[in-house]
Amino acid sequence: MKLSAELKAFEARIGHRFKRPELLLRAVTHSSMASPTRKDNQRLEFLGDRVLGLTMAGALFAADSEATEGQLAPRFNALVRKETCADVAREVDLGAVLKLGRSEMMSGGRRKAALLGDAMEAVIAAVYLDAGFETAQAMVLKLWGNRIHTVETDSRDAKTALQEWAQARKQQPPRYTQLKREGPDHAPVFTIEVKLESGESEKATAGSKRQAEQAAAKALLARMEKDDE
Repeated sequence: MKLSAELKAFEARIGHRFKRPELLLRAVTHSSMASPTRKDNQRLEFLGDRVLGLTMAGALFAADSEATEGQLAPRFNALVRKETCADVAREVDLGAVLKLGRSEMMSGGRRKAALLGDAMEAVIAAVYLDAGFETAQAMVLKLWGNRIHTVETDSRDAKTALQEWAQARKQQPPRYTQLKREGPDHAPVFTIEVKLESGESEKATAGSKRQAEQAAAKALLARMEKDDE
């Protein structure tokens, strides 16, 4: 089979030319577009998650020979979580080539983090089946790039870290308040404020309450830790 010009351009963005192009087509096919003659990417997602996990575990193990299991585990979780996979998917514009049903397309499916993360894992599996583990591993390491070396900061849960900071100074837990909810139901945008008992606060905006809370906590924690220096 022949791939469309858009999928050929996507091959160039991820750095892999498929010998079995049907694997890539399946990897970008969401369940909303599946049919008796077109399989979706859910089985590939399952496999890709494992290929990604082994790749990241090996990379972290090699990158820091002194790290304990307790230090490696949160770094690993930060690298393989859906949000990170979705960030990588956005960088290679995976959303532009997804095959979506009409309802999923109308609800902003090309921008949904969960959908993008799943599809990224499916693409990893497709490369693995097309060319083997070493090729898939090399692609993942290339696409994840410097994240492996900067993951120490990203692996911390910002809300937990901010609460621990406040408790260490005998303050009440930070308080989170939703200030605004904008946008349509299928693509809402939340603005959240986090405030410490001592009065300091930060605001953040994101596509989910959780992401906005984490972003606000991260910003406030960074400011408070800077003031502590």
